[in-house]
Amino acid sequence: MSSLYGNSIKISIFGQSHSDSIGVVIDGIPAGEPFDAEKLKAFTARRAPSNNSLGTPRKEADEFEVLSGVANGKFCGAPFAAVIKNTNVKPGDYSEFSERPRPGHADYTANVKYHGANDFSGGGHFSGRLTAPLCIAGGICLQLLENRGIYIGAHHERIGSVTDLRFDPVNVSKADFDALVRGRVTVIDESKLSKMEALVEECRSEKDSVGGVIECAVIGLPAGLGDPIFDGMENRIAQIVFGIPGVKGIEFGNGFDCAKIRGSENNDSFAYKDGKVVTETNNHGGILGGITSGMPLVFRAALKPTPSIFKEQNTVDLTEKEDCTLVIKGRHDPCIAVRALPCMEAAAAIAVYDALLDHNKTNI
Repeated sequence: MSSLYGNSIKISIFGQSHSDSIGVVIDGIPAGEPFDAEKLKAFTARRAPSNNSLGTPRKEADEFEVLSGVANGKFCGAPFAAVIKNTNVKPGDYSEFSERPRPGHADYTANVKYHGANDFSGGGHFSGRLTAPLCIAGGICLQLLENRGIYIGAHHERIGSVTDLRFDPVNVSKADFDALVRGRVTVIDESKLSKMEALVEECRSEKDSVGGVIECAVIGLPAGLGDPIFDGMENRIAQIVFGIPGVKGIEFGNGFDCAKIRGSENNDSFAYKDGKVVTETNNHGGILGGITSGMPLVFRAALKPTPSIFKEQNTVDLTEKEDCTLVIKGRHDPCIAVRALPCMEAAAAIAVYDALLDHNKTNI
């Protein structure tokens, strides 16, 4: 099923935007690992719509309840399960979209696939609301990785036409993550903070939206994680990153820019540093042949402008079989990239932790 992910750990996300609850089940977390509930709450709160004034007016605290899998502050070997109650739902805002699909949404394609039986309130199972349980799973994996000296950080590399600096792909460190400027968006260059925020507010005031790019880095990874062909680290990360609604593209290392240069410029020369094999540059983004090289793993993901805009748009009436217009109501983010940042960290953590467990099984 499309809501399942993982090899050594199995993650299942369930629920709909306006169902009673949403949640996640994780099978395969090694017994005895510590569980820090307060740290997880702090991480999931970063995604919550109630914590960022650039986001949707929908107010949900994203408070989760752990149902199973933890005993005495440690994972106990049973499947971990957690739920979040949906407490601020307005299904009436979406009543017409079963017949008049919203441009840029899954309303039409879901209608075709599920023969009209899909839940269209708030986008149902296609909603960005489902990134809340993704962040529960990812927040847990972040803790488990940090226990092993592996850290993940991300920032808004672009919001619309406003660009931030990029991580140094060779030398990015935990200190760089700690130094990120966290306003309503997250940047390296503080001078870009107000410009990005102003652009999002401008789009909101014009009943429009804007897209963005999130850059994410993973440090402390050993060389050797991942597999060739279909289970490479790029594949694993891309699969789960595309599970974040609105993601339309991903690149690793220098990505599409490598198509502009020659092999002599693109190849990263190997060298020894403190007795360890490194590369002098990191155009490969920490992955060669689908396998981690030990250099920082760096990728960027592009998110489209929020399709729910308040301008009048053209669509079709599926019942009357004719063209028509619609004006979307409801509560929507003018830039989904803003709150998607912890989701990107979560997705990366899940993919990396799963690959790490796979590696440990085959290298005992």
